[in-house]
Amino acid sequence: MASTDNSRFLAQAAAERHQATVARAHDAIEALDRSGHAVSFCAVAETAGVSRSWLYRHHDIRDLITRLRSAKSPTTTTPAAQRASNESLRQRLDATRAEITHLRAENTRLREQLARQLGEQRARPPGNTEPW
Repeated sequence: MASTDNSRFLAQAAAERHQATVARAHDAIEALDRSGHAVSFCAVAETAGVSRSWLYRHHDIRDLITRLRSAKSPTTTTPAAQRASNESLRQRLDATRAEITHLRAENTRLREQLARQLGEQRARPPGNTEPW
């Protein structure tokens, strides 16, 4: 009786389990970051259902967690959903520029109006205090 070599199926199943675990770890990191919770090895391990040592052994995941930890100060964590996007910041900048343009035009108009009134005051004969 010939023995059947099932090693390729076992290797394939192990690779699929590994990929699923990596995906769970990335999903956990993203969920913690989006919700504003601290991204730490302990929190990611608990959320993803993996061990901390497993996280430390995978360099890309370890680097991502370390980068996110150092990017945030421990006292101020803003959830990813609440952070201003580039488009939002651009719209705020455009609105501010439009307001500045409007205010400059208004200042120019008011200065001209004041200059006209001062000119009219100077043109009046002395002793005439009426505005018209």
